[in-house]
Amino acid sequence: MNAMLYFKKYRHRSPDYGSQAFTDNDPLTGLANLFDIGLVFIVGLIVTMFNAYRLSDLFDETSELTIMKQSQNGTMELITKEGKQIKAVQVTRDTVQGQGQRLGIAYRLQDGTMVYVPED
Repeated sequence: MNAMLYFKKYRHRSPDYGSQAFTDNDPLTGLANLFDIGLVFIVGLIVTMFNAYRLSDLFDETSELTIMKQSQNGTMELITKEGKQIKAVQVTRDTVQGQGQRLGIAYRLQDGTMVYVPED
């Protein structure tokens, strides 16, 4: 029984035991790091989206990229990137006239995709 009194009497306590930092009962202290966790989660989602859609070529200065975008109202836009230069062109159904040279043939497949076949 004397041994138990010895351990109780000389138990090691930290110097901050009983200070305001240990006795603070603020219910929002657990939410302090949720903002940081949210930022890390959002950055992780952005990196995952870029990898999933293979959009890392947007940041490469030497890459060439062409994207065809269609909005909900039916207007189409052709976005081309050549090196550091990015151009966006509205695609219309207007007919044009003039002289030119035939470059190839475009086919629309059953699934709706379009394929351009250049002529030799």
